Amino acid sequence: MVFIDVIVPVPLPGLFTYFAEEEIVHQLGVGKRVVVKFGRGKLYTAIIHTIHNNPPKNYQAKAIDFVLDDFPIVDEVQLKMWEWISSYYMCSLGEVMGAALPSGFKLVNETKVLLNETQKTDLSNLNDKEYLVAEALQIQPVLSLDEISNILGIKSIHKIIKSLYEKNIIVLEEEIKEKYSPKIITFVDWNRQNYPTKESLNSAFELLKSAPKQQDLLLQILGDGDWKIDSFKIKRSQLIKKYNSTSPVVNGLVKKGVFTLTEEEEGRLSNYVGKIENSLELNQEQENAFQAIKKQFEQKDSVLLHGVTGSGKTEVYTKLIMDALAKGERVLYLLPEIALTTQIIKRLQRVFGDKVGVYHSKFNLNERVELWNEMLNPESKYKVILGARSSLFLPLKNLGLIIVDEEHENTFKQFDPAPRYHGRDLALVLSKIHKAKVLLGSATPSVESYFNAKTEKYGLVELTKRYGGIQLPEVQCGDLKTDKKKKRMVSLFTELLKNNMDEALEKGEQIILFQNRRGFAPMLECFTCGHIQQCKRCDVSLTYHKHSNLLRCHYCGYTEKVELTCTACGSVDTSMRGFGTEKIEEEVKKVFPRARVARMDLDTTRGKNSYQNLISKFEDKEVDILVGTQMVSKGLDFNNVSLVGVLNADQMLYYPDFRAFERAYQLMAQVSGRAGRKYKRGKVIIQSHNPHHNTIRDVMDNDYLNMYNSEILNRRNFLYPPFYRLIYLTFRHKERDVLDACCDTFASNLKSEIGNDRVLGPEYPGISRINNLYNKKIMIKAQKSLSIVQIKSKIKYWIDVFKKDSAFKYVRITVDVDPQ
Repeated sequence: MVFIDVIVPVPLPGLFTYFAEEEIVHQLGVGKRVVVKFGRGKLYTAIIHTIHNNPPKNYQAKAIDFVLDDFPIVDEVQLKMWEWISSYYMCSLGEVMGAALPSGFKLVNETKVLLNETQKTDLSNLNDKEYLVAEALQIQPVLSLDEISNILGIKSIHKIIKSLYEKNIIVLEEEIKEKYSPKIITFVDWNRQNYPTKESLNSAFELLKSAPKQQDLLLQILGDGDWKIDSFKIKRSQLIKKYNSTSPVVNGLVKKGVFTLTEEEEGRLSNYVGKIENSLELNQEQENAFQAIKKQFEQKDSVLLHGVTGSGKTEVYTKLIMDALAKGERVLYLLPEIALTTQIIKRLQRVFGDKVGVYHSKFNLNERVELWNEMLNPESKYKVILGARSSLFLPLKNLGLIIVDEEHENTFKQFDPAPRYHGRDLALVLSKIHKAKVLLGSATPSVESYFNAKTEKYGLVELTKRYGGIQLPEVQCGDLKTDKKKKRMVSLFTELLKNNMDEALEKGEQIILFQNRRGFAPMLECFTCGHIQQCKRCDVSLTYHKHSNLLRCHYCGYTEKVELTCTACGSVDTSMRGFGTEKIEEEVKKVFPRARVARMDLDTTRGKNSYQNLISKFEDKEVDILVGTQMVSKGLDFNNVSLVGVLNADQMLYYPDFRAFERAYQLMAQVSGRAGRKYKRGKVIIQSHNPHHNTIRDVMDNDYLNMYNSEILNRRNFLYPPFYRLIYLTFRHKERDVLDACCDTFASNLKSEIGNDRVLGPEYPGISRINNLYNKKIMIKAQKSLSIVQIKSKIKYWIDVFKKDSAFKYVRITVDVDPQ
C-alpha cells in the first residue's frame, strides 16, 4: 500500500500520513494538492510532502479523497524553505503553508442543507421560520446556507439550522470547491452555418421585422467599414459598448440564429503597452558602485548598498537586473510596502516591459493564483518579480539575484499570525538554497545589517552623493517648547515651519507633512475629572476619527459613538487631546485655505487603487500639501517637493523599545529625503520639545555613522542584537490570575533550564489587555555563540507540557524569534 505524508494547513506540529487507493497512485506527486479529511471529517487542501510504504504507528491512516493537480504547484526548493521557516521561527509546517500559498489554492467548504428522506417529515412542531425552511426544501431539494439566509431575510440562521437538524427534519452535507475561478470571456461571432456570406445576411432582416433594436444593431455592424464576416469575432462587452447596444438585444440575435456565443478563459495579468527604454546611463559614482557590487559578489553572497536618499540606488539595481537577465537568470525585487511598488513598477516596466511581474496582497486571489501558475513554467515571460515579502514564497525558477530595497524597514517582519518571519532574513536563506546573490539596499541601514557589513559578513558599497549633484536637504529644528512659551505657535505649526510653508506655496512648490499617527485626535479627555475614554476590550485609549465621528481602537477595531458628555462624571467640558493625520489635514485647511490638501494613511489607502490615485494626483501637482504617516517616508520621488515638515519628533524618540532611537533616525532621515530632488536643494523642519537630542542632531547633520556608533555601543553594553539573539514569548488569557500563575511557572522552569540571566520577565507590556485578553511577555536573550537550537528545544518542550496541563491549556502562547 502506498502512503503519503501531507502538510495540512493547521497549527499542529508534524506531517500527517494518509494512504492512496490503488486507482489514484499514479496521480501522486510531491508538491501536488490532495483533499483529505482531518479531525471530525472536515475537508482540507493538503500538500504532498513525501511518498512511501510505511504505515503510521500510532493511528489508522485514512484514505485521501482525491488529487487536485495534474502537476505539482510547490517544488522541492519551496518545501525545503518551508521546513527551515518552521524550524527557525518555531511554528508548524501547516502555518507556513497557510502563509505561503495564495488563498485561491485552498478549498472552501460549503454546507448544503437537504430534507431528511429517511424520516417522515412532521412539520407540526416547527416554529414559523423552521417551517419556512422545510417548505422551501420541499420545493427545492438542496439549499446553501446563504440561500436559506436570503429566504428568511436574516443573517444569523445557525440556531434554526441546529434546531431542524436535532429534530431530524434536515441532513447536512459538505461540498468542496476551489476558491480560484478562471476569468471567462464571452465572444460573439456570426452563425456562419446559417449565414456563410455577407449577402446571405440580407435574409436575416426578414426575421427581425418585429425587433427594431436587433435590426438596428445588425445595420450598424454591416455599415461599419472595418467589418468582415470571416474575422468578426468580438468580446460581447466590446460589441455592446462599440455599438451602444444591450445584452438582451445580443441574446435575441443569438436565439434567432444570427449570432453564436463562445466562452474562453482569459488571464487577469495585465500587459505593458508603453515605450521600452533599452539604454541606461549611470553617472560615475553609480557606475563605480555597480562595478564594486559585481566585484564583491565574486567573494561574497550578500552585499549591502548604503546610499544616501536620492543617490540613484534604483538605477544601480536596474543595471544589476539587466546584468542578471543577460546571464539568463531571474530576479526577485523585494519592497517592504505594497505602496512602494506603484512608482517602482513604472520605472522597471520602462526598461523591462512585459518581463516584470508583480505579486502582493492588494491583488485579488485569482490574480495571485494566475501569477503563481505562470511562475511554475521555467520559460515564463516574467524574469523580474516585484513584490512585498509574500513573493518570497513564489515558485521561482533559475533565481540569480534578490534585491531587498529599504532593507531596514520593520514591515518586512510578519507579526501575526505565524510564521513570524522577517522578509530580509528569509531572502538571505532563499538565496543560499538557490545559490543566488542578495543585494540589500538602504539610505539608513538597520544596525544589524551595517554591523554585518562592517564585520565583513556582507560586502559593503556606499553612495555618498545625490544623483545630479543635488545637495542633501537643509534640516532645521522648530522648538515647540520655546514657541509655545512665547505664543508664536500657529495652530500645530512653529513659526519656522509656518513661514517656510508660506514661502513654498507662494513659489508653487509642494509640501509633505509627516506625523506618525493616524486619526483625528489620539484622546477624548474630560477637563473636569480627567477621564479619557478607553477601549472596552483593550487597555488603551480610543482614537477619534472625525470623518466617521467615531472613537476607534487601533488594536482590536472596537468603535463607539462620541458622547457629548463625559461618560464618567457627566461633564460637558470635554475636548480632544493630541493630533493625528486627520486633525493635521483639518488644521492645514484652516491655516492655508487656498492650498489643496490630501491625506495619505491607512484610512485613505484601503482600496486597491486608492494609493496609486493619490500618488498620481500629487505627481500631477493637483495637491499642494500632502499629510501622511510613515507611508510618505518610503522611497517616493516627487520633483516639486521643496519642504518636508515633521510635526512631532518626540513621539518617535520616547517609544519604549531598544530600537527607538534607530527607528526615529531612520524615519526622519527617510522622510527628509523626499525634499528637494531634481532641481533645487530642499528644506526639512523637525518640530520637537527637545531640539538638542542626539538623534535629531544626527538627522540634521546627516550623520548615520554617529547614530550607528552610539547604538552599537549601547547594544553591546545592554546585550541586544546584533550581539545577542532575542525570543519573545507572549501569553494571553481572559483571566489575569490564570495568566500570572502560568507565566510565573513557565519562567521559573525556563530559568532553571537555561539560566536566570537569559530569561527576563514575565512582565505586562504597556498595553496589557487587547481584545479582552490579558497579555504578558517573557524575553529570552541568547548569545550568538550559544546554540539557539537547544534553547528553542527547551521552549518547545515546556510549551507542550503546559498545553497538556488542565490549569493552563487554554492560555495562548505565541513565539516570536528575532522580534522587531
